[in-house]
Amino acid sequence: MSSGEGPSDGEVVRRVLAGNVEQYAVLVRRYRDRYARYAARMLGSQDAAEDAVQDALVRAYDQLARCREPEKFAGWFFLILRNRCFAERRRRNREARPLGARDEAIAGSERSDGPVERADDRRTLERALERLTAEQRDVFVLKHVEELSYEEIAALTGASVPSLKMRMHRAYDRLRAELKELV
Repeated sequence: MSSGEGPSDGEVVRRVLAGNVEQYAVLVRRYRDRYARYAARMLGSQDAAEDAVQDALVRAYDQLARCREPEKFAGWFFLILRNRCFAERRRRNREARPLGARDEAIAGSERSDGPVERADDRRTLERALERLTAEQRDVFVLKHVEELSYEEIAALTGASVPSLKMRMHRAYDRLRAELKELV
């Protein structure tokens, strides 16, 4: 995959592996912002998302020789980031911090000067999304925030389309229940 300009991901990966390590910056520029949005939605915090993306970029660089299909760097990197986000959510769950102690939610940081009710609705939705399992939140974010098709999500995650649809169905059910409880 490539952004349309410049060398393909595969060409960049091969250059980096051949010793031109400065070329890795091309991949960083190409994917940092796109995947930071995903991480922010998964983790509920800009700061946590930036840390996760940075960590995943370092891990990807360190393991670049293991990327079997350099042309599919974006998907390979996504899996590293996804695993990092899942690990961070597990760590948070173990710590069981109260929701109010969390870092600033994405909805709050993106809020416009709109009505107070809209901000409250966004916070309520963020709280409900926090209560989804990591797998449910993952498919929900990829489908509704990143606007990927089930087939694209399946290609990224390795899950089957029917299992993704089942996760989404369970996510909807849980969101409905959580929103009733929170409202």
